[in-house]
This record gives sequence, C-alpha cells and structure tokens, in this order.
Amino acid sequence: MRPPVRSKKMAAGDLIPRPIATGQVHSKMVRIGPMTSPVARPEFSLTRRDLMAAFGAAALCPAWPATALAQGRTAVALKARTDGISLRPGSGPETPVWSLGNGELRFKRGEVLDVTFGNELPVAATLDCRGLDGVPAAEPLTSRAPLATGATDSFQLPLRHAGTFLCAPLVSDDASAPTRPRPLIVTGTSPVAIDRDEVLLIEEWRLRSDVTAIPPGNDPKDSTPIHTINGKTSYDISAPGNARLRLRFINGSQRSVLAVKLENLEVRVMAIDGQPAEPFPARNGALILAPGSRTDVFVDAVGPAGTTFAILLHDGKQAHPVGKLVVSNEPPLRAAAFPPAPPLPGNDMPAQIDLKNATRFDLALGAPAEWFRTADFKPSVAPAFQAKAGRAVVLALTNRGAMASVFHLHGHHFRLLDRLDDGWKPYWLDTLAVEPGQTQRIAFLAEYPGRYLIEQVAADWAAPRLLRWYNVQ
Repeated sequence: MRPPVRSKKMAAGDLIPRPIATGQVHSKMVRIGPMTSPVARPEFSLTRRDLMAAFGAAALCPAWPATALAQGRTAVALKARTDGISLRPGSGPETPVWSLGNGELRFKRGEVLDVTFGNELPVAATLDCRGLDGVPAAEPLTSRAPLATGATDSFQLPLRHAGTFLCAPLVSDDASAPTRPRPLIVTGTSPVAIDRDEVLLIEEWRLRSDVTAIPPGNDPKDSTPIHTINGKTSYDISAPGNARLRLRFINGSQRSVLAVKLENLEVRVMAIDGQPAEPFPARNGALILAPGSRTDVFVDAVGPAGTTFAILLHDGKQAHPVGKLVVSNEPPLRAAAFPPAPPLPGNDMPAQIDLKNATRFDLALGAPAEWFRTADFKPSVAPAFQAKAGRAVVLALTNRGAMASVFHLHGHHFRLLDRLDDGWKPYWLDTLAVEPGQTQRIAFLAEYPGRYLIEQVAADWAAPRLLRWYNVQ
C-alpha cells in the first residue's frame, strides 16, 4: 500500500469531491445539475437522489446568560423549554416548539464553559452539542443521563476548536413538539479579514392546518413543508458594496438533505462541520447540507447599490427563494473586493493519519436490529467498536437500508477516504450521507479517551434516530 497522501486541491468551480475509480488518487467533482438564473420562478435543477449523491460523496441574537470567571472560565445557565415560532405570520398563533432559547451562542476558543443545564420540558432531555470534539464528560446518554422534568445538571464544556457548532435538546421520538437547535459559534484567537459574520440557520417544519408542527420521527401526512432561515420564512441581508461576509450555513433540519444556492454570486467554501477546509469555490454558488451539517463560506457584496442576490433552497423536489443579499445604499467599504481568501487559521487537527496501521471496523447502517432508538439506548450495551487512544481508526460504513442514511460521529472529526485508502479529501467532517447499497470509508485519529455516541437516521421525516456508541481507551 502506498503511503497516505491528500487528494489534489479542488479546481475552480468544484463543489463536492467524489471518490473515483480504482487507480486514481485525485478527486473528481460532483456537479449539482444545470442551475440557471430565475426569471418568473427559480430554476434549481436537483432531485432528491442528486442531493443524496452529492452529499454522500462528501459528504443576530442574544447569547447564553453568562458570567466571566477567572482563567478563561465562563458560567453558563441553559434551559430546555417550551417555546414558539411564527411560521405563518399574521395568520394565527405561534407554533409550539421545544428549544434552548433564541439566537446564537458565541464564545472564544480556549474558554471552558461551566454549564448548568435545566429541563423544563414535559419529557426527559439531555444537552447535545454537535461537533465539539473530545468532551466525554458532557456526552449525552453515555455520560449524562436524561434529566426528568424540573431537574438540573452541571458539567464542564471545554471549547477546543474554533468553528460553527450546534446545540439542541436531545429527546426521545415520542416528543409532542419539534426541537429547535441553537448555533454555537466559537471564534478563533487569530483575526480573519471579514466585515461581517452572519449565521444562517436553516430549519424545516411539517406544519398542520392547526399551526402545530409534526416532530421528526412521525408520519408527516396532512402537513405542509415550510423552511425558515433564523426563524423567518424570508430572510434578507444588507451589506455595503465590496463588503466581505462570512456566512455560516447550518442545516437545522433533523432529516432532510438540502441544497442552498446564492444566485449569481461567487461563494468560497472556507470550513465544513466546524473545521477549516482548503478553500474552494462552490459550483454555481450551491452548497449541499446534510442534517446537522455546517458550511462556512465567504462572499463579497459586489455591484452597485440595489444589486440583489437571491438565496434559493432546494429540498430534492423543488427550489424556492428563502431570502436575499442586497448591496445597500451605503458607500462601498473599499474600492474593490478583497482577493480570494487564504485558509482559515487551523485548529491543530492531525496533519497525518496512519492508514497503514489503522484499526479497522465495519459498521452497517440502515440496520435497526443493531441500533437503538433514543428511549431504548443504554450505555451498558456493548460498544460498536473500541480503539486505543492515539491509534488511527478506519470505519467502513455500508448502508443496507432502502434509502440514504445520515451518519454522525460524536467526539472526533473524520476524513472521507478515497476508494483505495491512499488519500483523503481536503476537509474534515462529522456528518456523512451514505446512499443505499453504498460503502464509504472514513478515518480519524482516536485522540480523546472516552465513550461517545454514533448516530444514524434515514433521510425520511418519519424515520427514528438510531444510536450506538464507541469507546476510546
């Protein structure tokens, strides 16, 4: 076997790398269909299968109440509670949801959060923070038991990495209302040349005629799909000419792979799933987002005042506008736009993964008999696999189900491998969609001892969340 190398850098206009035929080390790119500018209606040519294939190949607000403590410690109080969102403004009451409150949570890399988590929901709940590596003491279900109504829990949450992450109440599938995630933004210690930093949380709802919403894991019959960005059915951004924006796109849907496109705008991908990537331009300004995944991009507000760039969303069936970026009437910030941005400051991720001496495991997806629903999961069951700390781990993920399965690894980020295990894509992931009958291989360095969850869910609204766990000793 040849020594591991990284795949070649992405060519201009490429979006998502796909592992290709035996004998080739570089990566081809998946085109996201012909995308043309909207005239009377948006044209955004994708199918549900396109979304799965594209991602499977790659895969504003108040913060938490906080009090600064000495030595980078921050006391944080957070409650899971009943809340509401206006999905049909001006036409009825708010839709009941379960949330951690509204708005983004923003801290700095290196801080340690002393979290007090309280549960005010009518069902047991734990706190799930997606994308935070190496925090076994805060891991839901394996370390933190579900809290009964009215109970509280306390633990520490060290913020090892800068990036875009996500927190949400973790409840069982018998929930009576959908849960809302809350973005967690961890800023780095090195400056980044941008003029604005915006979070765009995309959420999907299945709304009944009585304005209540069907939680994921339940049959969505007799409901209407609705999408929001930051809680609004139409979200607009205004910026001066030649301003550079960092847009942090988050797929807050718990079941659907989505595509989002910024019409007629150059979109430079800078980070995926909270970790910096080798920058590359998204083809036609389109991004593929699996449930819970995040992609940070840089865009420049170019053109005269009043220039408008539509934000389109595609759910695999049709495209529709969900917002726009508008060049404001303010004077341009500079005479010309910035040149293409260099990579973001690194997070001290492993430079190499020893694939030759890796511990290897096969993991079947779409196989409910080997997995547990949230309410049935017990940390006393045997782990899916065990690895020694400091060793490389390669997982072969085979989807035996009838539809695409979305895989999420807690505790560690991973590389998506080429077909020959002789290289990997130039970014890190914590979430990957795998098509039916397909096998994808991923690799990570088992850096952090502890017990961590593994999740899978079929890309179908009625599908349950399924769990296992793994151990790093």
